[in-house]
Amino acid sequence: MNAKDAIFTSLGMAENVTKSYLKDLTDADLLVRPVPGMNHMAWQLGHLLTAERSFVEHIRPGASPAVPENFEEGHGRHQTNIDDPSKYLTLEQYSALYEAQRAATKKVLAEISDAELDAPGPEALKGFAPTNGATLMLIANHELMHVGQYVAVRRALGKAVAI
Repeated sequence: MNAKDAIFTSLGMAENVTKSYLKDLTDADLLVRPVPGMNHMAWQLGHLLTAERSFVEHIRPGASPAVPENFEEGHGRHQTNIDDPSKYLTLEQYSALYEAQRAATKKVLAEISDAELDAPGPEALKGFAPTNGATLMLIANHELMHVGQYVAVRRALGKAVAI
């Protein structure tokens, strides 16, 4: 297994976990906060999409699909306390954006050279992801960190164990 294979595997694992946790949820479920102060899933989904898009755009500007107007601002750190459903997308819309961005991410990964994997990653991430390869791996790790929080929502809603 080489570096690209490992990153593809990590992205696939994160994708499978995410889809397993979302498959039986409703739009309203995405706004549940199982404990005070915990970010709801709608914000987290947007945050993850915004982050993945940013990481990929660092490596290949223009490679990511467009997102709706004000999407990134609406899922910024200062928006975590908003519960108004009109400020968020539906599960179907988040899923479509996720699929499109993940396809773009995998395309960049398939096309990137080993030398580009070793090139410096985004300056803001140099503490955790000093290279482009580490940045691509961070996409999967970041996703798994957030989707682990979805279990609390699923338990609060009485949903079946997904994995």
